[in-house]
Amino acid sequence: MRLRHKPWAKDFIQKHSEYVLTSVPNDTTWQDIFQNDQPLYVEVGTGKGKFLDNMSVKYPHINFVGIEKFESVLVTGVQRALDTQPDNLKFIHSDVNHLLDFFQEGEVDRLFINFTDPWPKKRHEKRRLTYKTFLELYQQVLRPDGEIHMKTDNQGLFEYSIESMSQFGMKLKNISLDLHRSNIEENVMTEYEEKFSEKGERIYRLEATFPRK
Repeated sequence: MRLRHKPWAKDFIQKHSEYVLTSVPNDTTWQDIFQNDQPLYVEVGTGKGKFLDNMSVKYPHINFVGIEKFESVLVTGVQRALDTQPDNLKFIHSDVNHLLDFFQEGEVDRLFINFTDPWPKKRHEKRRLTYKTFLELYQQVLRPDGEIHMKTDNQGLFEYSIESMSQFGMKLKNISLDLHRSNIEENVMTEYEEKFSEKGERIYRLEATFPRK
């Protein structure tokens, strides 16, 4: 994905700390931040934030957090939030590698991986967000029965993710090789999902849970 540089994005994001966090104190939980005890759902690589913005409106009794490192992309999510003004949505301006700096062990109820970069070249395998080192991070922040929900248009990444998760000992369910022709309900589309589905392309989806420790 080629990013369009927005030189004003950094200042805009900094001005809206009510929606964007760059750090979380060690003794602070997300219940403290949202000031409630609602379930916590997190999207890694949240992009322009359309998915979480729609989810936050549809499910007001769930808290949502999106992580995005590119400020020129994240700024669009912040603009969406300013329009809809949800009180159950926050963004983190950081890299997914720093997940443990923002979430405590077992704090997350569900984690979304939506249309992330497939990094198709073998030498870039470690950058894929379903590589084993990322799975290790997710396992730490998810509660024992927490779920990962993944969607992608990339068959290669989907097949790789199934293999990576299976080798990690994860249990897979609700696997769909063509989401929009399946019987899976309550699907909230991402921006990329709308784009690809309009072209008639397949959307791949799965749910996964980690083995009990």
